[in-house]
Amino acid sequence: MPENSVELIPLGGLGEIGLNTLVLKCGPDMVVIDSGLMFPEAHMYGVDFVIPDFSFLLEHADQIRAVILTHGHEDHIGSLPFLLGQINVPVYGTKLTLALVEDRLKEHNLEHEIRCRNISPREKLKLGPFTFEFIRVSHSILDGLGLAIETPAGFIIHSGDFKIDQGLPPEQATDLNKFAEYGERGVLALLSDSTNVERTGNSSSENTILETFRGIFRASKGRIILAMFASNISRIQHVANISLEFDRLLAFDGRSMVTNVRIAKEISFLVFAENQEVALGQLHKLPDDKVVLISTGSQGEPMSAITRMALGEHK
Repeated sequence: MPENSVELIPLGGLGEIGLNTLVLKCGPDMVVIDSGLMFPEAHMYGVDFVIPDFSFLLEHADQIRAVILTHGHEDHIGSLPFLLGQINVPVYGTKLTLALVEDRLKEHNLEHEIRCRNISPREKLKLGPFTFEFIRVSHSILDGLGLAIETPAGFIIHSGDFKIDQGLPPEQATDLNKFAEYGERGVLALLSDSTNVERTGNSSSENTILETFRGIFRASKGRIILAMFASNISRIQHVANISLEFDRLLAFDGRSMVTNVRIAKEISFLVFAENQEVALGQLHKLPDDKVVLISTGSQGEPMSAITRMALGEHK
């Protein structure tokens, strides 16, 4: 194989939802992009989650320069503790992504073993024969990145998971100018991932959803329960702001929701007054028109908080 050739080796996430793990290899050097898990399908009895087969990485552990994370969703970071429990390499990610990773590393008693290094959009990083430039992308989780990778064979663009929302402020919007710049320079390969990209048209802006929420708050006389992804920190912030407008207190339910809200508040990605939040156990003491409950379960997951409420099984 020619010296300047680059291999793209997917260990998961290609043609499937979850397990996103890609290896870049050039000569003796390798960089891992993301390390995700997949939640079990209906026939996988007794399985909590599925992780990639790391045997290739373990066989070549001395060649791995680093792991680079595009964003903090479980299908991109969820298997990382299982990998880092067997090999010790630096992990690069944005502030929110690393905060979520570090919380998971604590569960595996790895928080003092692993070197986590913060990166920012438009920053550059050289790892062996690869030079990475990080490109801001918007997604349903904050602090996402795309990657422009200069290799001996040419430029590779890895979009990360992204959406195009023209209504977002510049500091959150996908950096189309930077992608265009690399398009002008010439791209060897584009690795792109965006849900429903095959469908024509465009998605509604987050601003449209906020106005819908505001209308619901205005019309509702009782308790409001919202189900959403626990990782959608920006939407949680918007609901917190609207709740304040309508003089309602916030409560959170679902393990991942409570954890992510705590982490986001600790790093100031989520900001609201302490007296705006109320514990679940206090809800029965408050008038229904003074409460907003934000819960997990927007996809009807069997064990989620919203499903247990619907079945009358919630405490």
